[in-house]
Amino acid sequence: MKTVKILSFVFFLAFGAVQVQAQRIVIPDLKEYKTLQCDFHIHTVFSDGTVWPTVRIDEAYREGLDAISITEHIYPVTSRRVYLQEIESQSNLSLKGISHNISYELAKPLAKERNIILIRGSEITCNTSPWHSNAIFLDNSDELDKPEWMDSFRAAKAQNAFFFWNHPGREKDQPDTTLWWPEHTRLLQEGMMQGIEVVNGGSQGYSADAHRWALEKKLTFLGNSDIHAPMPPFAPGQHRVMTLVFAKERTAEAIHEALRERRTAIYYEDFIIGEETYLKQLFESTLEWKIDKTDDGVLVTVRNKSDLTFRLKKTGSDARLVYFRNTAIIPFTIVPNSERSFTVRLNDGITGGDINFSVENFMVEPNKGMRYSVKIN
Repeated sequence: MKTVKILSFVFFLAFGAVQVQAQRIVIPDLKEYKTLQCDFHIHTVFSDGTVWPTVRIDEAYREGLDAISITEHIYPVTSRRVYLQEIESQSNLSLKGISHNISYELAKPLAKERNIILIRGSEITCNTSPWHSNAIFLDNSDELDKPEWMDSFRAAKAQNAFFFWNHPGREKDQPDTTLWWPEHTRLLQEGMMQGIEVVNGGSQGYSADAHRWALEKKLTFLGNSDIHAPMPPFAPGQHRVMTLVFAKERTAEAIHEALRERRTAIYYEDFIIGEETYLKQLFESTLEWKIDKTDDGVLVTVRNKSDLTFRLKKTGSDARLVYFRNTAIIPFTIVPNSERSFTVRLNDGITGGDINFSVENFMVEPNKGMRYSVKIN
């Protein structure tokens, strides 16, 4: 352990002492909840990542995140022989005898200094079903180091952990198809699968199967980076995959409660993915609509108060309302922090009605945008 402390000091000098400016992505709060930006699937040199734990805090601070969980692999004995040699060769560290809590403990002081909520977590890693799952909000990760995977899950449940299935259908695990396995049914029934990674920033990307299962089985939507290498610098408009948590307050306890109650959405590229209830609230919190009568009909002006992008496409409506004529090919796009107008023509004596459209990048079902209407009178 003395060697680890010395290494920690060296890495802190190299990475932890540099103060960086947080540049938070602007995403409004909902009416009753704060919108917190989180990443619950991250690795360091203490599993198969390539950076020191404090670097993950610096990255989160730089990007303006509220909370992260560093989730190093824990291998039940039945899977350990398959993975451990590979992990140690990648990290260039001997992990024998090192506590599974080490990443959390090394990162915790800097997280407190940078006001990042650090949640203790681990990834229960199997080379057969149920594959990889994260358990977060742990008290002690060492207690998950068990001979059999089910014992690891039970140990985490005893600590009131929140569980989710990582990257379902990852090609390395299921090269031909994405399946829901009997082991997942067992975990679900015993309260040890509460969420699912619909988007994984590492190996999977977006999974329509996971999206469908989240809806059908009432699982919390998760989107995480699964970052192993250093987080790259992002160009304007780019960002890491993250989970938006709609919490009562900015605390670890409130995040835990929100995850259990399924109040989340995923921010992936310019997509927001999740339950329609919360996507609708986020949409309404972000855009302001102004409607003015003109000689030609109605002028609708939309102001975007966020760093989000919106892509709107006309859906079925009264044929006497003419608007968004070309969106079948090119969506009506509202870019971040902008104002854009369009005209609605009122034909055949009509005085008002509903503007119907889908928000193509607000996905409420697999590859299906959220429908919305704005009334004009």
